[in-house]
Amino acid sequence: MPNLKRYKYMAVLALALLAIGCSSTSKKELKPQPLEKITSEIKLNKEWSKSVGDGQGKLWNTLTPAIDGGHLFVTDVKGRVSALDRYTGSTVWTRKLKLNVSGGVGVGHGMVLLGTLNGDVIALNADTGEDLWRSKVTSEVLAAPATNGNIVVVQTQDDRLIALEASTGEQRWIYENTPAVLTLRGTGAPVVTEYIAYAGLSTGKIIAIDTDRGLPIWEQRIAVPSGRTELERMVDIDGGLLLASNTLYVATYQGRIAGLDSQTGQILWQREGSSYVGMAAGFGNAYASLADGTVEGVDQRSSSAMWSNKSLLRRQLSAPAVFSSYIAVGDVEGYLHVLSQVDGRFVGRTKIDGKGIRVQPLEVGGWLYVYGNGGKLVALTIK
Repeated sequence: MPNLKRYKYMAVLALALLAIGCSSTSKKELKPQPLEKITSEIKLNKEWSKSVGDGQGKLWNTLTPAIDGGHLFVTDVKGRVSALDRYTGSTVWTRKLKLNVSGGVGVGHGMVLLGTLNGDVIALNADTGEDLWRSKVTSEVLAAPATNGNIVVVQTQDDRLIALEASTGEQRWIYENTPAVLTLRGTGAPVVTEYIAYAGLSTGKIIAIDTDRGLPIWEQRIAVPSGRTELERMVDIDGGLLLASNTLYVATYQGRIAGLDSQTGQILWQREGSSYVGMAAGFGNAYASLADGTVEGVDQRSSSAMWSNKSLLRRQLSAPAVFSSYIAVGDVEGYLHVLSQVDGRFVGRTKIDGKGIRVQPLEVGGWLYVYGNGGKLVALTIK
C-alpha cells in the first residue's frame, strides 16, 4: 500500500508539470521570446570553467552549488560530489556515490549535505568527502538540507519538515503538514538559524519552527488558492526562501511575492506575482524572476515595481542573483543575462551551457558561479 501511494503522488506531480508546460497555449506551446541585441556595458571575465558529470539530469532537479570558506561543493544527478578550490576550479576531492541525488548541496559546520529520490539524507566530511552518516526520511528530498551545527533540517516532497541530529543523523523531531492536492515538482530548501527553521509549503504558507523542540513559532499564509480547478489553485512555494538581515523573502506560484519579519511572520510588503524560483535582494530592493519570464525590481518601501523587464518572456528563468551592482539570471537556452539594479536594462550576456541554466547563480565575494543543466560550471568576475 505505501508504494501505491508513492506512485500515485508522483503521477500527480507529473500531471502538474505537463499542465504547466502546455499552459501557454491550448494548441501549441509558444517558443521562448527571441533575444534582442544588446550593447554590453560590462566585461564578464571567465576565471575558470569545469565539467561536472551529468549536471541536473533529465528530471526537474535544482542541484545548486554551495561555498564554505575557500571551497565550492557541487554534485551531479548521479551522485558525483566534488569539492573545488573556488578561485582556481582545481579538484580537492571527488566522491562517486552512485545515487539519484535530487537535493543538494547543503554545507556548513564541516558537513556536505545531500538528499536523494529514495529519501536518503547523506552527510559527508567537507575536508575529505568521507561518509559521516546516512539517514532515511519519509519521501523524496528535492532541495538541499540545511544545518545550524546542532541539527540538519530536511524538507521532503510530502511537505514534512524533519530534523536530524547533526552528529549522528538520528531523527530529533518531525513536523507534519498536509500537502496540496496538486503541486509542482519540487520544494524550496529550508533556512535554518540557531533557534528557528523556516520553510515554504505547497499550500502557500511559511512556517517558523523552534529548532530544539520542533514546535511552531508562527505561520503566515502568503497566497490563497483560488480558481475552479486544482491546477488554478496551485500556490506552491518552490523557489526557496531568502533571509537577509531580519527580512524573509518569499515568492509563490500563482500568488504573491513578499517580505516578512523573520521574528514575527508579519508581512512587511507584498505584491501580486507568480514565480516558482527564489528571490534576491540588494540596495533596499527585492528582485524576482516571474513565471512568464518577466524580471522585476521591487521597492520594498512601497511594494511597487521600480522597473520591469519583459524581454525574456517564456525563457524559463532561474532565480536572480545580486552580482556587484547588477542582477544575473539564467535561461532555458543557457544564456546568463546581466541587468542593472537601477533600471533593469541589459548590461551584459554570455552563453554558459547549451542545455540551459535552471539553478540560481551563486555570488560570493564578487565572484559569480553558474552551474548549467548539462554540468558546465563557470566562475565569472566583472572587469
